[in-house]
Amino acid sequence: VQLQASGGGLVQAGGSMRLSCANSGRTFNRDLMGWFRQAPGKEREFVAAVSRSGVSTYYSDSVKGRFTISRDNAKRTIYLQMNGLNPEDTAVYFCAADPNAILTAGPSYASNQENYDYWGQGTLVTVSS
Repeated sequence: VQLQASGGGLVQAGGSMRLSCANSGRTFNRDLMGWFRQAPGKEREFVAAVSRSGVSTYYSDSVKGRFTISRDNAKRTIYLQMNGLNPEDTAVYFCAADPNAILTAGPSYASNQENYDYWGQGTLVTVSS
């Protein structure tokens, strides 16, 4: 499985950006997919996750209401639409895949990065004030 994240860059505070993550794996339609981020000097943290069907989505409190995760199984791609960006959102964003998640995996499972087996290379998002 290879994950290729793209879409990062520089944006002003209050702006929007969309990240994409292409998944080359044959199990994509069964993968729980997530976005995580790591800010300078901080540990990597959960941002959002989407179930294999796309019906269930999970968000960290810091992005809830501003970010939207989605997936297109036909394109083997997930997206992270980020609105209302602020400088605290500056980080390297990573997508990750868990092909072993059960269908009923909930938010506690989805937000645990230890459950994800495959990781993309990361894409840098910089929000200027």
